[in-house]
Amino acid sequence: MAWNQPGNGGNNNDRDPWKNQGGKDQGPPDLDEAVRKLFSKFGFGGNKGGGSGGSSGIPSKGIGIIAIIALIVWFIAGFYTVKEADRGVVLRFGQFHTMVESGLHWRPVFVDTVEHVDVNNVRSDKTEGYMLTQDENVVRVELDVQYRVVDPRAYLFNVQDADGVLSRATDSALRYVVGHTTMDEVLTRGREQVRADTLEMLESTMNPYTVGLQVVDINLLPARPPEAVKDAFDDAIAAQEDEERYIREAEAYAREVEPLARGQVRRMLQEAQAYREQIILEAQGEVARFNELLPQYERAPEVTRERIYLDTLQDLYAKTPKVLVDVEGGNNMMYLPLEKLLEKQGRNTETFSPPRVPEQGAGTSFNSEPQNTRNSNRSGGRN
Repeated sequence: MAWNQPGNGGNNNDRDPWKNQGGKDQGPPDLDEAVRKLFSKFGFGGNKGGGSGGSSGIPSKGIGIIAIIALIVWFIAGFYTVKEADRGVVLRFGQFHTMVESGLHWRPVFVDTVEHVDVNNVRSDKTEGYMLTQDENVVRVELDVQYRVVDPRAYLFNVQDADGVLSRATDSALRYVVGHTTMDEVLTRGREQVRADTLEMLESTMNPYTVGLQVVDINLLPARPPEAVKDAFDDAIAAQEDEERYIREAEAYAREVEPLARGQVRRMLQEAQAYREQIILEAQGEVARFNELLPQYERAPEVTRERIYLDTLQDLYAKTPKVLVDVEGGNNMMYLPLEKLLEKQGRNTETFSPPRVPEQGAGTSFNSEPQNTRNSNRSGGRN
């Protein structure tokens, strides 16, 4: 027989697993009794009159206490915090109600819901793939877009997926720009122009959608040609680098030579100005000298004319090593290469001194000496 079954003459000690000692009930607490005591503390009724026919009920005082506790819990649960980098979008029964700034706020629970949107941090999205260029070549292009949210309401409700719209618009703009650009420009010198055109095309594409996003910057990563033509493009890029290097060297040479050329031009201008002033001063000196000779010429024209003639011949013969000797009354003219004689005398360390012309008549003195020289030569030849 089980321990909890009645019988055996009312002696339950043998069937009591706790072995009550001394006739006292020291068994486990009754769960129903504990629940009744708990409800009685909050004003719920228990057994009335101690009989089995008693009835239980919930008084109005207990209902009020429960309502107050529930109201306090509901009020406390309505507090929420918006982070410094976020903005809160409040929805009342699922419809946009207002926007809140960062800080501590309260909302009625089960009535309002809050969506938190990060508006300070910059987000990033990457687009890549093989694209066809204007010259019908295929290149692999990678583009990194940096953007942030400027209008949380438009970001949440104007389109279903604002980030996806931006990603698809970026891919479309990049493919359009690459399709209107040659592969050489995409790979080398035209990358900055491709980036600027893609940014402009992306902004013009996104403006009609008003998704609440602002593109901060885009970064065009280095494009790669297909593997089949990679070696040829490496050679082309090396040639372009050599071209740019030659251009820089030429520009450096031009910057080096140009100041020197400008200095030479300035020096030549100064020399020309000095030569001009020198000629003017010499001409003025000649005019002054002739003005001084004019009274003397008027007093003795023949003597003055002869003197001027001799001075002129002296200046001319002093500047030329060649001498022509004409014999009066003869048809022969002698040519004396004095420069050869001077060179020969210079080798023999001898000094050449030209014959002096007597101060008597110019024509007589000039012709008599050559005649003597000619006669001496002839006599020497006969001997």
